[in-house]
Amino acid sequence: MGESQQAAGRVEWPAAAECPGAGATGYPSAEETELLQRWNSLATGFRDLTDQLLADAQREIGLPPSLLEVLCFLATAPEQAAPMRLVAQTLGFSTAGTTGVVDRLADAGLVERRPSSSDRRVTYAALTPQGRERATATARVFADSVRRRVVKPLGDEGFASLAGAFATLGLAGDSCAADEPAAHS
Repeated sequence: MGESQQAAGRVEWPAAAECPGAGATGYPSAEETELLQRWNSLATGFRDLTDQLLADAQREIGLPPSLLEVLCFLATAPEQAAPMRLVAQTLGFSTAGTTGVVDRLADAGLVERRPSSSDRRVTYAALTPQGRERATATARVFADSVRRRVVKPLGDEGFASLAGAFATLGLAGDSCAADEPAAHS
C-alpha cells in the first residue's frame, strides 16, 4: 500500500474484475466482490472516523475512549442514567467490559450504580453531579468534532441524509427508549 493510502487509512482495491478468482466457481462474482469491497470501505471508514472523534475528545478531556463513550452516552440518556445492559448493547461492549468501564468511572466519582425501582435485576449507571459536568464537557468536545469532521464536509443535508439512511436500515434510533426490560409473560 502506498504512503498516501496508508496516511489516509484507505485501501485502494483493484477493479473487481481484476481480483483473482472473481467470478470463478466457488468465488464471489465480480459484482459481489465489488459490493463487499464497498461495504468493507464503509465499515472501515466508520471505525476510523469514530476513532478520530474519540481521539479529539481524549486529547481535550484526558480520559480513555471507552470512558468517553459511556460519558457521552449517559449525557444524552433520560435523567443521565441507563441500564448497564443498554450501555453494553449500545456501545458494543461486553458485559465484563461494561462493568470494568463503569467501575473506573465510579472510582473517579463520575458514575454511580442505582437499582431499578421496577425490576431488581436491573442496575443503572447514572452520572453523579461531578460526572454530569465531565459528561457535558465531553459531549461538547465530541459534538464540535462531529461538526468539524462530519457535518462540515457533508453539509447539514448530507449529514441528515446519512443519519436517515442508518435509521431506514434500523441501525439508528432512540436507544434510550427501551430503558427497562420487557415484562415476561
